[in-house]
Amino acid sequence: MTGMKEGAGEDPFAEPSSDDGDTSSTSTTESTTKSSDDGSSSTSAGSAGGSGRRTMQIPYKFRRDGVQDGRDRVPLFLKPDTKSAERDALRELEERFDADVSLTDLREALMMVGLEHLDEVEGELEEWGYGMTFEE
Repeated sequence: MTGMKEGAGEDPFAEPSSDDGDTSSTSTTESTTKSSDDGSSSTSAGSAGGSGRRTMQIPYKFRRDGVQDGRDRVPLFLKPDTKSAERDALRELEERFDADVSLTDLREALMMVGLEHLDEVEGELEEWGYGMTFEE
């Protein structure tokens, strides 16, 4: 059984038939799906010789079942000015993409960018008072 419905048309993953009529289950093309620790998946296809091998990665937005899929819930408390800036950023990005942007995706993207720019995060924390000492 191929997993395809009868009458659904040709199986795009089927092996081309050979002229000698060999119907054995030996395959010269291999297709695998892998899932890495970050939840990304990739599909590789190639011939027995290894030539023509390519990798396709499906973006997280399209391979998840919902916006919370693969994420841990963490509390997030924002000051009013931060919440306002977040709302403005969401609107701006929705205009740029000409599509809805999930607030959860925006928040994680902001977090990832912040993690890549710790010097700037350090500066913000210093403005909030981190690193200050009151010793004489």
